[in-house]
Amino acid sequence: MYDKLVIEEVYRIDGIDRKKWEASIMTQLERVISAEEQEVIDYMDDLYEKIKARDPHEVEFLQATKMLLNSLVPVFVKNRTYREKNVLEQLIEPERIITFRVPWIDDNGNTHVNRGYRVQFNSALGPYKGGIRFHPSVNLSVMKFLSLTQIFKNSLTGQPIGGGKGGADFDPKGKSDNEIMRFCQSFMTELYRHIGPDIDVPAGDIGVGKREVGYMFGQYKRIQGAYHAGVLTGKGLNYGGSLGRTEATGYGTIYFVQEMLKDRREDFKNKTVITSGSGNVAIYAMEKAIKLGAKVVACSDSAGYVYDRNGLSLQTIKRIKFSEGARISEYVKTHPEAEYFDDGSKIWSIPCDIALPCATQNEIDEESAKMLVKNGVQVVAEGANMPCSIEAIDIFLENDIMFGPAQAVNAGGVACSSLEMAQNSQRLSWTVEQVDEQLQQIMKTIYSNCKRASNKYDHPGNLVVGANIAGFTKVADTMIEQGVI
Repeated sequence: MYDKLVIEEVYRIDGIDRKKWEASIMTQLERVISAEEQEVIDYMDDLYEKIKARDPHEVEFLQATKMLLNSLVPVFVKNRTYREKNVLEQLIEPERIITFRVPWIDDNGNTHVNRGYRVQFNSALGPYKGGIRFHPSVNLSVMKFLSLTQIFKNSLTGQPIGGGKGGADFDPKGKSDNEIMRFCQSFMTELYRHIGPDIDVPAGDIGVGKREVGYMFGQYKRIQGAYHAGVLTGKGLNYGGSLGRTEATGYGTIYFVQEMLKDRREDFKNKTVITSGSGNVAIYAMEKAIKLGAKVVACSDSAGYVYDRNGLSLQTIKRIKFSEGARISEYVKTHPEAEYFDDGSKIWSIPCDIALPCATQNEIDEESAKMLVKNGVQVVAEGANMPCSIEAIDIFLENDIMFGPAQAVNAGGVACSSLEMAQNSQRLSWTVEQVDEQLQQIMKTIYSNCKRASNKYDHPGNLVVGANIAGFTKVADTMIEQGVI
């Protein structure tokens, strides 16, 4: 009470306008905050330049790093400990990178050599966890970008798993079953030295499905002379796989978008959806969206896209892709009312309420983002890894488009992989209902954590900032607790 009376007397004697004085103090405080924020921005810029100078040709990794650093500015302004402990400098450098040759023999007896990778990025929260990708585009930059984002994606799930990624520049398309088996066995002949149920647990990714996981698991078992069911996830149901794993990433994408829509008191009913890709993620995202009342009008593959204004037939798409392994262009033979277009990148010119990029990185650029906004898109959610460029994301956020970042949206796959690991440890198999119930809860929690973090750090509605901060703080705090290692 005394302090308050003294302050009031000072105002009276000095003739100070209280409101103007308080406004002046607030302006000064804002300047202090702005100066502190600028200091952090300068720190982030300096760190990025060091990383760029070290690895100037790693375009994908640099893009992912830039996006991460930009989104972490608010948390570094409020928590100086992370700078004082140099947590980012430690985190941004992988704990281990393994590069190896993968020799294999084709059906004609010719020898080929591909390059294999495993980036074991961070194990603060648990064993490294992340998929194996077989695709001609695989290189060290791609592996580092994928494993960096995997750290925070895995952190968001709440499961005890670290981040890693692997693969090879091998193209399984056009290869016989025996050629793929020989390649997988050769790949695992080196990789087995670096993985284990409590060390590193790989899974599938682009070009690696249940078949490839099976061949790798068989080779691992053969070399080790022991049955370690938890060494790989995405396995067949007969030898430790989990029900619901195949659908998990696609279903999880829709569960996350469902939470986004709920915040605006909306749902999927009567919404028009476009999904790029036609693999597991895209197909099962379409399946769940249709079940929730949406109309999916377009999807694509690497050759082009198909558009049906009345809604795509999921049954036909599954037959073409799962049973026949054919191109999406075959769709119009069964449904002549639909249209097929060669340029898959133009799929984003179709008006829609919800856009789900589920194919590959950087498929939505600035031009595509502007087209989506112009045509009235309400939600964009990344089912693939980093499918939107930085410029595209900025456009969505500037136009108040609900945007779900990959590390949160497509975390359902690795979340279900962690549930498979739990089942393997228990030597039990859960029902598909049990798995789906846990998946739904995990995706709800991820959305809630992202939203809470974005609000806490003064970026309400920005789930990119929210996801990176929520994922980062858990990992960073754990690294500090574990010491400099």
